[in-house]
Amino acid sequence: QVPLVESGGGLVQPGGSLRLSCAASGSISSLNSMAWYRQTPGKQRELVAQIRTYGRTFYSDSVNGRFTISRDDAKKTLYLEMSNLSPDDTGVYTCCGDRDFVAPTSQAYDYWGQGTQVTVSS
Repeated sequence: QVPLVESGGGLVQPGGSLRLSCAASGSISSLNSMAWYRQTPGKQRELVAQIRTYGRTFYSDSVNGRFTISRDDAKKTLYLEMSNLSPDDTGVYTCCGDRDFVAPTSQAYDYWGQGTQVTVSS
């Protein structure tokens, strides 16, 4: 088991920035795939960004160029830097990880956090 705990969510104005963190109590170096998902009421959970152990990243079209995913294995933490936020970015952001290389179109991750709320509103 690799418990994951998100932090950094909150209320931000449109155009603002936030950094989300996902801290693991155990090592994440064995998690070849880690990702951030978000869910809003009435919508399916959607992939925001994925990162693999060798650094390859994948972003959804809606956040590409505004969000940056990164990982620090020494600190056992996954990050999501979000900038130029809009109300459409509002949702519960959840991090996840898996020892396998998970396709960006799949949600087959073994480890999930509880999520952190991000609200973009003036």
